[in-house]
Amino acid sequence: MQANKATVTRGLQTGSTLSTCDNSGAKVIRIVSIKRKKTTKKRVPYCGVGDLVLASVKKGKPEMRKQVVFAVIVRQKKEYRRPDGMRIKFEDNAAVVLKDDKGNPKGTIFKGPIAKEAAARWPGVSKVASMIL
Repeated sequence: MQANKATVTRGLQTGSTLSTCDNSGAKVIRIVSIKRKKTTKKRVPYCGVGDLVLASVKKGKPEMRKQVVFAVIVRQKKEYRRPDGMRIKFEDNAAVVLKDDKGNPKGTIFKGPIAKEAAARWPGVSKVASMIL
């Protein structure tokens, strides 16, 4: 995992549900916790594009349901700003399910665009991505 160059506005929090954009078998996941984020006491942690989360599978194949998996956020509805001044937002919230916390994706095909910030931070995700925006 590498550092993120853009100041990504964190648009998702613990308990948010989002769809997956890969063929891992999970369709809808719910964020359980956000990894590697510090916050003050009693404050709900937030996450954005490129962040590693721990999520439970809510809908998908029967063998994937009710499992807790690692995932990376690759798209978010809340707009964020890049260093060149451009503002980016997507039409849905989406994540990619990982095999482990090192960044190896479980799926082999990603549907839709992947944010440049997530691809730069996670090299394993950028290898599989067909469209980086």
